[in-house]
Amino acid sequence: MLILASASPRRRILLRRLKVPFRVIPSRAGEESRERDPRRLVLKLALRKARDVARRHPDAVVLGADTIVVCRGEIIGKPRDHSHALRILDTLNGRWQEVYTGIAVVWEGGRTWRARAVKSRVLARRLSPERLHRLAGKHHDKAGAYAVQDRDDPFIERIEGDYGNVVGLPLDAARRLLERAGVYPALPPARGRLK
Repeated sequence: MLILASASPRRRILLRRLKVPFRVIPSRAGEESRERDPRRLVLKLALRKARDVARRHPDAVVLGADTIVVCRGEIIGKPRDHSHALRILDTLNGRWQEVYTGIAVVWEGGRTWRARAVKSRVLARRLSPERLHRLAGKHHDKAGAYAVQDRDDPFIERIEGDYGNVVGLPLDAARRLLERAGVYPALPPARGRLK
């Protein structure tokens, strides 16, 4: 049995593309960390989340993920409220940023694991203060306070790298980790945009 240790609806939609059966059991692990290296941070948090669920379901294979945005050296997670979202969007406005997603696949109650981090570069459009204010009320559950998959979200102009990574789950990396876990050795290649 495969468990997705995330409540994210976007991750659920993306994982369905791999055509593997899975259950959703969100992790209760905290996201606080003093780690300042983005790649190590997302790997650490993804593994923490996956192990949290794996301890409660030792017979399952568990996939955990964590996504952050980095702009001008600042690590940006999910906004706390509207004013924080507005500050985040103002920082990202018209600038290049990096999106990191760590994914971890664990089994045997969390004793055995594989993990990988993926990075994409994203360019945000320069929006007016009024448009930023409206956008700041929409995506408090997403790193960077924006949703590239939302057709009504005008913020992202360009992506270099894995689109699924920016949404929250790089599918090719996830597929390879699941193959290495020996659970689903014949998964199809993951392609296409989230609709």
